[in-house]
Amino acid sequence: MPRGNITPSLLLFATLVSALSVLAIFGFLLWFAAPVFTGETLSSLLSWQWRPQQGEFGILPMLAGSLCLAGSAMLLAYPLGLGLCCFMHGLGPTWAARPLLGIVRGMTSVPTVVYGLVSAFLLIPLIRAGFSGSGFSWLAAGLTLAMLILPTIVLILDSQFRTIHAQTQLTAAALGFTPAQQVLRLTLPLSTRGLLVAAALGFGRAIGDTLIPLMLAGNAPLLPHSPLDPLRTLTSHIALVVATDSQSAAYGSLFACGVILFMVSLLVNLALRRLRHE
Repeated sequence: MPRGNITPSLLLFATLVSALSVLAIFGFLLWFAAPVFTGETLSSLLSWQWRPQQGEFGILPMLAGSLCLAGSAMLLAYPLGLGLCCFMHGLGPTWAARPLLGIVRGMTSVPTVVYGLVSAFLLIPLIRAGFSGSGFSWLAAGLTLAMLILPTIVLILDSQFRTIHAQTQLTAAALGFTPAQQVLRLTLPLSTRGLLVAAALGFGRAIGDTLIPLMLAGNAPLLPHSPLDPLRTLTSHIALVVATDSQSAAYGSLFACGVILFMVSLLVNLALRRLRHE
């Protein structure tokens, strides 16, 4: 059979396997979370108090912490990533584009624990010296998480920009555009798909990370009121409870955390897809 006939079948098979795997994971979470979503446990779950010794398993502070941390990291990383891509594709000198892209690609090979370790020994003392508190805070985790997701955003946008640049190069030359004009007037407006994909994957990477908030955010199950306050995300909350307990009702509530985390990522992706079609 010709290769051209095999490739679509393989891609379809891979797509089906991926979709079924995601559905299986979601079904697994729903099955084990079902007892938690019934009776008095649900009212305890949807509260702001996490006191397992007193029968209070409120996960709303962790949900708020996840959204705050992921949102702040995206607010830092997304504009920076977009600016870097525009710089590399026309706004900056040509000689700087390749080394800058090489640095960004090199950042993807750095393990997450290294980001956390370096921040714990360099960033945390700076925050502690400049402000009050221990330094383990929303601010420390947000800055580090922004650096962690930056390569994901940059590489997705770079791939999209390269595709659009190749398609519009002759048009830009015919119109007499400079490289800066081409990226601002042609490449960027035509890269809506890549912009939304970068936002979706960047947010998914941010809200799904466990190690950075676990190492740097302070892990207090409280609603943060300022960037200097500690917080706990759903992912780090799951890791902390699993590490210390596997039998109580607190452990059962973790499956509800997984369902909520799954739904948040799904809703963000659906919202971005809707924006794409409007």
